[in-house]
Amino acid sequence: MSNVLDLRSVDRRYGELTIFESLDLTLGRGEAAALLGPSGSGKSSLLHIAGLLERSSGGEVLIEGKNTSKLSDRQRTAIRRSRIGFVYQFHHLLPEFTALKNVMIPMLIAGHTEKAAKNRATELLERLGLGERLTHQPAQLSGGEKQRVAIARALINKPALLLADEPTGNLDQTTSSRVFDLFLSLVQDEGVAMIMATHDVTLAEKLPRILSISDRRLIG
Repeated sequence: MSNVLDLRSVDRRYGELTIFESLDLTLGRGEAAALLGPSGSGKSSLLHIAGLLERSSGGEVLIEGKNTSKLSDRQRTAIRRSRIGFVYQFHHLLPEFTALKNVMIPMLIAGHTEKAAKNRATELLERLGLGERLTHQPAQLSGGEKQRVAIARALINKPALLLADEPTGNLDQTTSSRVFDLFLSLVQDEGVAMIMATHDVTLAEKLPRILSISDRRLIG
């Protein structure tokens, strides 16, 4: 069985500035890794390349064994929508929709029925402790609740790969720890491969693998 993610000799440059080079990384199904590094070290660039949001300056990016490096933008978008989930520091929920509808939307866009999307979204939100918040709009939710809705939304289409960029970085320490534990439990239950970029060493140490970017190289 192929890995979920293979980065092979990946470079990222912006003009004369090299962010990282000759970067190799493999991630198997169900494997979770933390990505540490100071601001500007390239954590977000790595996630964007792995998530097909940016093209690398060199090397190859394989998703479930498929080399995406020479695919068209439309082909890359199709893979990103169906096989990759994203969680960001800010939840980016649509304020006019309920928590349930916010989670359903990606599944509806993917062509599933409203019934299937509602059932899957309800299941995820209940597993995240939000069963009594399904009909609440974002303005009626706490910061931790909003981020849990965003986590459910990222997992709604059963992605193979989940990329999280400081997913609890906008929360206080107590809420961050509680949301992260729920997040990690759900990711493990879903069998998703995950990379989580974070500055929080305490959270990183809860994951079985820790990666770091230093001097333009990936360590770990």
